[in-house]
Amino acid sequence: MPESGTGRGAGTGVRRADAGVRGVKSALRTVALLELLAERADRPARLDELAEELDVPRSSMYQLLRTLTDCGWVRTDTTGSLYGIGIRTLLTGTSYLDGDARVRAIRPYLDEASDALGETIHLARLDGPHVVYLATRESHEYPRTISRVGRRVPAHAGALGKALLAERPESELPLAEGALTARTQRTHTDRAALLADLRRVRERGYAIDREETVTGIAGFGFALRCDVPAVDAISCSVPVARLTDEHQDRVVSVMREIRTKVEALLSPASGAPDWR
Repeated sequence: MPESGTGRGAGTGVRRADAGVRGVKSALRTVALLELLAERADRPARLDELAEELDVPRSSMYQLLRTLTDCGWVRTDTTGSLYGIGIRTLLTGTSYLDGDARVRAIRPYLDEASDALGETIHLARLDGPHVVYLATRESHEYPRTISRVGRRVPAHAGALGKALLAERPESELPLAEGALTARTQRTHTDRAALLADLRRVRERGYAIDREETVTGIAGFGFALRCDVPAVDAISCSVPVARLTDEHQDRVVSVMREIRTKVEALLSPASGAPDWR
């Protein structure tokens, strides 16, 4: 009897490079497992949970977990019954950032925006229906929210993602199938409402997130038009309790200036890889 496949893969970041190329089952299964463990973060999983979630036979899941544990991609507790993401994934993620010339080039401008505004500044990249934080400069005025590097947030649920979605035709939006998930009570879960908001983003030239990602925090997102359509965006997050009209105007002015500087710097470089 053939083994079950990794049915969950289509709902994660697992992607086929070419529609006509058949995926390698073991590779897809490994990626789906690592992504599931990464999503769980500080919630370790048991063997049976992982096998059920990924629709994989228990014996096959055990063998895969043991292999990845031996290689450092998965870690287990002293009883050998709980599994979590391993340190090798951190090394790989760090290599991604270290190898990205654009991220290195933008970092000083994040510092400039942070110094000018005293608020939290982000750089993120669109990844399917999500945005992934690539760099952050934290404000010292309020506690950390969800802005750690590597965090994935639904693109429809915040200023960074909406700024990037607005760069695309409505017929080509990379939104997940089904209902839009809510991060707070203010997140757009209705597609018609989201599309109306994206039209306003296009008109004003930047996105506004009023407690749609984190309760108590407003965000202002600006797509970096270094690609067509844009794949990276910067944003500024401000506690709504101290977001006056004057401060909002200042945030928008500074972030527009930073965007202009970054876009002028990052014209396409001859010989640079055209990552897809």
